[in-house]
Amino acid sequence: METTQQQAIIVGVQLQNDTNFAYSMEELRNLAAACNITVIGELSQKASRINPSHYLGTGKIQELAAMVQDEDTVIIFNDELTPSQIRNLESSLDRQVIDRTILILNIFADRAKTKEAQLQVEVAQLQYMLPRLTGMRESLGRQGGGSGLKNRGAGETKLELDRRRIEERITALQAELQAQVERRQVQRRQRHKNEVPVVCLVGYTNAGKSSLLNAVVETYHPGSNKQVFAKDMLFATLETSVRSIKLPDHKTFLLTDTVGFVSQLPHHLVKAFRSTLEEVTEADLLIHVVDASDPQHEQHMAVTTETLKSLGADGVPTVYAYNKADRTDLAYPVIEGDSITISAKQSSGITELTELIRSHVFNDYIQCEILVPFDRGSIVSYFNEHAHVQEVSYEEQGTRLVLECRAADYERFRGDFTELSQ
Repeated sequence: METTQQQAIIVGVQLQNDTNFAYSMEELRNLAAACNITVIGELSQKASRINPSHYLGTGKIQELAAMVQDEDTVIIFNDELTPSQIRNLESSLDRQVIDRTILILNIFADRAKTKEAQLQVEVAQLQYMLPRLTGMRESLGRQGGGSGLKNRGAGETKLELDRRRIEERITALQAELQAQVERRQVQRRQRHKNEVPVVCLVGYTNAGKSSLLNAVVETYHPGSNKQVFAKDMLFATLETSVRSIKLPDHKTFLLTDTVGFVSQLPHHLVKAFRSTLEEVTEADLLIHVVDASDPQHEQHMAVTTETLKSLGADGVPTVYAYNKADRTDLAYPVIEGDSITISAKQSSGITELTELIRSHVFNDYIQCEILVPFDRGSIVSYFNEHAHVQEVSYEEQGTRLVLECRAADYERFRGDFTELSQ
């Protein structure tokens, strides 16, 4: 693969009542940069609808053609193009044309590290390409090359496959993915059986979810080397990471890091990653992480909320964590209701966030005083491990414990101890 920097012109159509157009074009620049592509020009058009044959009007096509001097310049469109639009645009401009969807697919392909993420991305790529095969082999083949458009494994060689073989490949990949899904479902059932609450970090890409997970891990398990990969870039996390967090009073919850969202996230990707994202729908609590330093953070929150709704997770209790406060004038750490301002980078606000988590997921605990006969020492050991024992004294009839424990554990051992108070 060449490593030279690729150049591109970005193109978008602003429809009536679209107040987020400027931001979506800026985001397109960032997506291009994530693919190692330098944006050297921009063209936009205001219109009541997208031109069905060429995306742009005739005059704008001519204007765009005049802008493209270098034959290696790629033209990136801010929406998902239809097969005929790509075909017509490449014919009119004699340049490689790609859309926002293939750009995001390439970033995902480049970032995918686990077997499951790689399978999911390949399924999404092939489903995107399937309707675009007819008369487009040369065009899509080119999309497999270039510095930023690697299409890892789904470039020219796969595009020489005919439709039937691509469909067979998709079927085989989906069968392999299903096995991974079933394995995760078994793990989820086991967690439910153990009654350990699940807390999911969700939010826009690059909001700091992985950094927050690492800060929580380091706070309660220092030196454990359980950190996940975290970097200031789009889609650094494509796989779900789960960490068990044990608090000083023996309460335990699972903290899950998830793939970040982005506006106009390709539906092929949402579909392919649905099994991964289902972790979110079964969580006991969501931590919606927001980059408070980003001027567009309210737009990011709206995109995240909409994506969660489409996944069926809009009913899960949510805490809002306004992160990166160290880059703003905001005071931190500050709690207001179910919102908290923090800095994951500085590990500031972690204990306060934990208190918010506690108030949501540990509401099945009871305070009690019990007397455990000496011949039931295993119960004392169990509570020492799984409950918050506040006082211990030894009476004639057994061990007296003042403790906070799960109601389910209290009921489980109820016949083996004497209740002194509850």
